[in-house]
Amino acid sequence: MQDILDVIMEAENAADPAARLRSLADVPVPASYQGMVVREDETTMFDGLATRDKDPRKALHLQEVPVPELGPGEALIAVMASAVNYNTVWTSIFEPLSTFGFLKRYGRLSALTKRHDLPYHVVGSDAAGVVLRTGAGVTKWQAGDQVVAHCLNVELEDAAGHDDTMLDPQQRIWGFETNFGGLAQLAIVKANQLMPKPAHLTWEEAASPGLVNSTAYRQLVSHHGANMKQGDVVLIWGASGGLGSYATQMALNGGAIPVCVVSSPEKAEICRRMGADLVIDRAAEGYRFWSDEHTQDPAEWKRFGARIRELTGGEDPDIVFEHPGRETFGASVYVAKKGGTIVTCASTSGYEHQYDNRYLWMSLKRIIGSHFANYREAWEANRLIDLGRVHPTLSKVFPLEQTGQAAYEVHRNTHQGKVGVLCLAPAEGLGVRDQEKRARHLPAINRFRGV
Repeated sequence: MQDILDVIMEAENAADPAARLRSLADVPVPASYQGMVVREDETTMFDGLATRDKDPRKALHLQEVPVPELGPGEALIAVMASAVNYNTVWTSIFEPLSTFGFLKRYGRLSALTKRHDLPYHVVGSDAAGVVLRTGAGVTKWQAGDQVVAHCLNVELEDAAGHDDTMLDPQQRIWGFETNFGGLAQLAIVKANQLMPKPAHLTWEEAASPGLVNSTAYRQLVSHHGANMKQGDVVLIWGASGGLGSYATQMALNGGAIPVCVVSSPEKAEICRRMGADLVIDRAAEGYRFWSDEHTQDPAEWKRFGARIRELTGGEDPDIVFEHPGRETFGASVYVAKKGGTIVTCASTSGYEHQYDNRYLWMSLKRIIGSHFANYREAWEANRLIDLGRVHPTLSKVFPLEQTGQAAYEVHRNTHQGKVGVLCLAPAEGLGVRDQEKRARHLPAINRFRGV
């Protein structure tokens, strides 16, 4: 592993970094690597505890694991940096169910996928790094390519997947529903997960947008999602968070009008730094959409809707960008304009949604489910990062061995934007290949740092 890292570090100061990295093709691949895992024999460790009391630090372990066999159409990458997403939190607290069920089902698909059915699960759905090896049939990528990985793992052997790969019956989220994820020194990906690393970003910056940026793109911009247009009023829950921060940037970049919902003055200030003018601090304004555990308060929906119209000059949201789920969904359906769209990609506050259907059917509103992104959508989202139209929202970085703490902070919502993890990278700030381009965007790149 040290030989691999030595070549990558030598490229930092080389006149032609790409040429130096090509020599990785001659460096032997080690027999094992360090990965952050959850273990099958610990899946009941949190039984009886409330979700909030389940501690990812107790379930996530840094463990030496064998390098798996590289299959056709796959690539082995040296992971320089990764990031924590909510799916890593869910994996680490074994909610809503253990991910070992996913791995067992995938393992039954073929002799090759049987590799994934192990008593440990190497987690992580983001990565930035360098290609080490490619499997049979891979023509677009080669050893030494600097890449980021998106997390759509798809077999594409069924006709259903060839209009939209997210509809493929064998579609999975890499590092969540598959093994060998990105929170590790090495990772196995399909070649159609790879995209060029933006040259003006560090490893940790480049790793942080992948899952959430692509998810926000499909959910908000794509015709598979809300199909946002110029002038749309877009209500964005958690607008300073890992997902909402990209939705906010895309709304602004696409000529829409974001109404950013946050939960503190500090988060409100982050939204203003991104260029958003209309911000609701739901904690300061005291919104309580549930009067008790079982009963929603429609009066609060109405008060919230009135506040939105006050900010927008009388307009209701064309689009509601939903992901909190149970806590907010009733309000989201209510405040969307007549003919408007509620698009949801997650349920971080609970999966069982309740809403008053009269406000949906009588006002001809639509609810759209959105899940990650297909390769084209992920590529377009990464292109926006590369063009400097959308920027990473990285706020904090941990070493690989402290991934549990990083996941704990995401679980307890004490973070802003994205939380990064250094894997093989020995320090922050490495991997930049275009300093001139970086200098043009540096204030935006650093907007979330240290917040």
